[in-house]
Amino acid sequence: MDNGRYGERPIILAMKGHPGTGKSTLAQSIAKTLKCPLIDKDHFKDCTKPLQQITKATKLINDLSYDAMWRVASAQLDLGLSVVIDSPLSHRAHLDRIIEIADRSGARVVVVECKPRDEAEWRRRLEQRSELVEYGSSWHKPSTWQEMEKLLEGYEGCWDYDVGVEVPRLVVDTTCANGVEQVVSNVLEFVSNACGAKKETIVH
Repeated sequence: MDNGRYGERPIILAMKGHPGTGKSTLAQSIAKTLKCPLIDKDHFKDCTKPLQQITKATKLINDLSYDAMWRVASAQLDLGLSVVIDSPLSHRAHLDRIIEIADRSGARVVVVECKPRDEAEWRRRLEQRSELVEYGSSWHKPSTWQEMEKLLEGYEGCWDYDVGVEVPRLVVDTTCANGVEQVVSNVLEFVSNACGAKKETIVH
């Protein structure tokens, strides 16, 4: 596949999922397989740590991180490249922005949602990851299960929204025993079918 293109239109493959669900690992593998740009919201947020230390404008900093991500994604799409966008996509407004960008660039949108069925494994990965994170990286992510629960409580269920019939969505269990290679294969098959006008939700 040439730069992750399916047919004549580029693809926005938008990841969705909470911290520690394996979303970033899957996004990296998909982008590597498709040989297309990976745009990770955390890369922008990580760079704002010095600002966070001198201001309490947490929401503004987060919004600026998203805005930078949208601009980079738009630039790649303008070049005719497909992109993998790695962000929680926890608010419907974020998906609406992606759809807006896609409409402007003539791209298709496909959502891949990481939803681990094994909560104990999700918890283990979350807490193990916090021990391996490099200094200055992902300082804004929950590092304990208690912090994760507090984050989910703050969302007040807003992350569980309907993406709509026009946006193909694939839900994957990132704690299954199939391995990331098989999950990537399932995702690429789904994207190929979706670009052939098959728009449905499939759970693997």
